[in-house]
Amino acid sequence: MAHKRFFVEKISPETILTGEEYSHAKNVLRVETGEEIVLLDGSGKEYCAIVNEVKKKEIVCRVVSERANDKECKTSVTLLCGALKGDKTELVVQKATELGVKRIGVFSSQYCSAYMNENKLERLNKVAREAAKQCLRAAAPEVVYFSTLEEALISAQSIPNKIFACEFARESEIDLHRLEGDCALVVGSEGGFSEEEFERARSLGYAGVTLGKRILRAETAAIALTSVALFALGEMQ
Repeated sequence: MAHKRFFVEKISPETILTGEEYSHAKNVLRVETGEEIVLLDGSGKEYCAIVNEVKKKEIVCRVVSERANDKECKTSVTLLCGALKGDKTELVVQKATELGVKRIGVFSSQYCSAYMNENKLERLNKVAREAAKQCLRAAAPEVVYFSTLEEALISAQSIPNKIFACEFARESEIDLHRLEGDCALVVGSEGGFSEEEFERARSLGYAGVTLGKRILRAETAAIALTSVALFALGEMQ
């Protein structure tokens, strides 16, 4: 049985669980003194620890060993996704994390009707952390927000493979079957992209791709493209 897993900011011989992770450990998972747990600091390592004491506002843990985690992808994939209505962005963040995405950017674009604030962004990062623990990753992707599509596109400028999914692309400008190396994947919101946005992306080195003959929901497109890219990169074999 997998040990209960918790993210901390810093690992030390005596590590303290506080805040949300403390509340989750004590009130939901009912962690007890003497129990073995796993601590994660986002470095790619896992730290086995013994619970020494459960206090009123913190849990004191003693780190006993460390090991490398083999669940992280060897290739770095960044997902840039238009903000979606309701809890659909949370769904995309959750599934992208499970699939192994390294970084997630949420952006507003011309036809985007959803909005983002600090509370929503904090919630998305919490979703990423919980998904990372569930699928036994040692690091959760950071979720960042871009107020414009332009900012999102420029943020991934140095990534060698830049892929832009567009519903009116007539054909794919890159062969996903032959994908190699780090990737940035761009998928729009419910309203899709304008012709001007597509051309601007192409001017920044993004290759347009089609996701088939059917029009997909935005959340389906994001999850599907991420899955296809990671499979092509050998990360799902």
